[in-house]
Amino acid sequence: MVQSKASDVDGYLTEVPEVRRPAVHRLRELCRAELTGFTEVMAYGMPCYERDGVGEIAFANQKQYISFYLLRTDVRAAYADRLAGHDMGKGCLRFRKPDMIDFDLVRDLLRATAATEAGPVC
Repeated sequence: MVQSKASDVDGYLTEVPEVRRPAVHRLRELCRAELTGFTEVMAYGMPCYERDGVGEIAFANQKQYISFYLLRTDVRAAYADRLAGHDMGKGCLRFRKPDMIDFDLVRDLLRATAATEAGPVC
């Protein structure tokens, strides 16, 4: 998907192809459940979760994969062992198929993000 012009996350989710929609909905559910004190916004054309105006988590439906953006460098470092072997860019995990998403890992990353003070983001 090219960068979404949706004004809110509900609108964004309607644009996601049906085959990926359950996985993207699950990502949102996890973010909303685990990121207490964060604000859900649209930023850079994707759902983003901010604390004190700083985006720390985001996700996006891309053309070839679903991206989960873990923008906190300290959390990424703390979970380096569990992230090894995943298709990962500087700040994102890429899942080529919805059934490849490790929701347990995502939940743990969200919990670690929420449990610590805002740290450096990439």
